[in-house]
Amino acid sequence: MIIALVYSIADTLSGAYSDRWAGAPGESESNILMQYMSSNDLIFVVLAVSLIIWSVLAFYLVRVDKKISSLEEQLSDK
Repeated sequence: MIIALVYSIADTLSGAYSDRWAGAPGESESNILMQYMSSNDLIFVVLAVSLIIWSVLAFYLVRVDKKISSLEEQLSDK
């Protein structure tokens, strides 16, 4: 009895937010990005975002490497 009472008190979040994941009834998605995300599997959206992050990181590292190389050449010339 006490365990069931403690569990029912501790498990308040699963019931409170269970209807919010599906979206409110009657609302249409007006945002184009949200329509695209809901029409495709979300794994492809996650893949695209991670690909963008990795490509920006690679671009930044190449740019920093070129700047360091040019500074090393300037120091070796002097």
